[in-house]
Parts: sequence; structure tokens; C-alpha cells
Amino acid sequence: MTTIITVTPLFLIILAWLTVALFIQKYLKLPTNITVLFLAGPLVSISAPIMVFIGSIVSSKMSTDASLATLPLGLMVAGTASATIPAAMLAKKLGRRLASILGFTNAFFGSVIAAIAILKQSFVLFCIAAFLIGMCTAFTQQLRFAAIESVAAEKDINKALSVLMFAGIFSAMIGPEIAMFGQTIFADSIGFSAAFIGISLMSVISMLIMLKFKNTTIEDTVIEHSSRALIQIIKQPIFIISVVAAALSYGLMSYIMTSTPLSMHQVHHHSLSATKWVIQSHIAAMFLPSLITTWLSNKIGIKNLLFIGSSLFAVVLVIATQGHSVLHYWWALIMLGIAWNFLFFSGTSLLHLSYHPQEKHKVQAINDFSVFTFQGASSLMAGWVLYNYGWNGIIISAIPFVIVMFAISIYYTIYTKRTKELDK
Repeated sequence: MTTIITVTPLFLIILAWLTVALFIQKYLKLPTNITVLFLAGPLVSISAPIMVFIGSIVSSKMSTDASLATLPLGLMVAGTASATIPAAMLAKKLGRRLASILGFTNAFFGSVIAAIAILKQSFVLFCIAAFLIGMCTAFTQQLRFAAIESVAAEKDINKALSVLMFAGIFSAMIGPEIAMFGQTIFADSIGFSAAFIGISLMSVISMLIMLKFKNTTIEDTVIEHSSRALIQIIKQPIFIISVVAAALSYGLMSYIMTSTPLSMHQVHHHSLSATKWVIQSHIAAMFLPSLITTWLSNKIGIKNLLFIGSSLFAVVLVIATQGHSVLHYWWALIMLGIAWNFLFFSGTSLLHLSYHPQEKHKVQAINDFSVFTFQGASSLMAGWVLYNYGWNGIIISAIPFVIVMFAISIYYTIYTKRTKELDK
């Protein structure tokens, strides 16, 4: 009976996910590629929410130094950063489809190694597995660019981007449910190991779905001579704004999110079930706003979306300092998810304005490398700061980054005003 109760939410989530995919295919009038990405992305991306949910908890039981509990999460993001440039270059050389499939094999092998590491209680092996899983994430992040390239009309870019970001809500739900299912069926260590076996199976299914993706072609040869030097592209205000918005939002979100399971379950002794609920709610809040982000950006503009996102990050800090109850964590993490969505969407939607079609791969590579290097450093620092200065230390140390977010929002407002004046 317990098994049936545990499996029911997972079944309902998968049913809802497939229903939404059918709706996208039938009513949104987007290319089939978008539906393929909507189906493939969440399955291979479940590794991230599973690692966030149980990674630091598993690590704390294997490592002799409690402050190293978030090291595998940091190494996972380091793996992402290290693979961003190879992922972009492979996409250019082999096409999005084959590059993605090859990249997804990292999740398969990484999750199998993680399962073995948990059974053998090997912290070093678990760190290696986390790095491999992170390398896969570099390829899944490239899917958002594949979505942008799959639509013909400029007006459909934000719609396609919103659809792909919304898909993340299903990886957020499916991942922790698989982890909880493993814990229900098996004993402690074996249950956590089963979660990673689940990742390996999902990654294989994702690879099979990606076989249906059709590569898009852009005639680069005609305009190759006009490709600019990378330093010239990087110096553009629009590039700086887009990268800083994406990197800061991702880094600060990961910094607080990575600390949450440890702070809740290990430090303040909230149940694993309550911790799962908070993390699931947070990741859902990261992607659910994508249903309205396109409409909102068209209605109020990217500059206001940046300000709202920055303000929500400030709200997170206020809520998080008020207490350590489940509801304090829940509200803080909900606001954190929405803040990330607004800023990361804004940064991603502005990036394509900084490059010409023939420059896309190198610019996308530099963008993702910057974003995930900052995220990796944030995740690595989270455990050390938490165990040395507590939850309040995490929140106080985040204040300077929120100030920079407001600064970049003001910078973009000034930039757009000047651009309009020059156009006149």
C-alpha cells in the first residue's frame, strides 16, 4: 500500500507532463523540435534536483568533514562549467542532435558511478560521479539555444524559451519523487543508490527522444568574413548586461538552494519529507512563472523584469532572516525561484542581441562558461559558509550580490534610453 501511495504522485506528474507536451504540439503552433526538447529536457535534467535534494545529505554521511558536504554539488557545477565550451563546439561541429546525445551519456555513466559510490560509501567516487553529471548539464543548457534556433519568427523566440524553461518544473517534480520512491522501497543507502539508477534510465530515454530532433541550418559561409573578434563582442553593454544578469541570478540562487537541505535537515532537524517539499516547491517556482514570463516581458519590458527579479531576491533575504521554520524556508525558496526565473529569462533573451548568427556558438559558450563558473564557486562556498557562520551567514553574505543586481538593472535602463536616443 505504501508503495502505491508513493508511486501515485510520480504517475500523475508524468501524465501532466505528457498532456502539456500534447498541448504544445497541437495548439502553440511551434515547430516539432520544441516538443522534442520539452520531452527530452526534463528526463535528463532530473539529476540536478536529485543532487540538490539528497546530494549534500548523502555526502555528509560519507565525508569525515561536515563542511565538505556540498563539495559534490560544487563539483557538479564545476563539471558544467568545464563542459560549456566543448558542448557549444560539439554542437557546431556535429549538430545539436548528436552533440546532445553524446552529452547525455555523461548523466548515464555519472549516475551509475554515483549509485556504486553510495553502496561502497566512497566519497571520492561520489565526487567523480557528481562532476560527470555536471558535464551533462552543460549539454542540457544548450537546449535553450536549440529552441531559439528552431523557431523562424523573431516573435516566437521568447515563447519557445518560455516553453523550454517551463519544462524544468517536471524535472523538479519527477527527480525528488524518484528519490523518495527509492527510500520507500529500499533501506537508507540502497534507497539513495536507487535514485541514481533512476537517473541512468531516464537519461537513456531522453537520448532516444532526441533522435527525433531535426538540426537547424544557418548559412554561415556567406557571412563568415564579418564575424567579429570575441573581445569586441564581450565589450558590448548588451553582452555584459545579459551575462551578469544570468550569472548572478544562477550563482546566488544555487548558493542559497544548495545550503537549504543541509540547513533544514542536518542543522535544524526538519524531516526529509519537509525538505523535499521545500526543494520541489522552489524548483517549481523556478520554472512555473515561464507560463507568463513572455507575456510579462512584452507587457512591462525586460528592464522592469530585471528590477522585479532583483527586488524579489531582496525579499528572499528578508524572509530568510526571520526564522528557521519550514514555512520560513518555503517562502524564501519560493521567492528565490521566481527571482531566478525573471533574471535568468531576461539575461538569456538579451544574449542573442549581442551576436550575429555565425558568432552564436562561441558567444553561447562564453556565456554558459561564465554563468556556471560563478554558480560552481557559489555552490562550493555554500557548505563552508553554512557550517562556519550558519544560515544567517549565508543570507548576509548574499547582500552584496543583490546590490549588484540592482546596479545591472539600472545600467540596462540607462543603456536602452541611450540606444533610443541614438536611433532618433
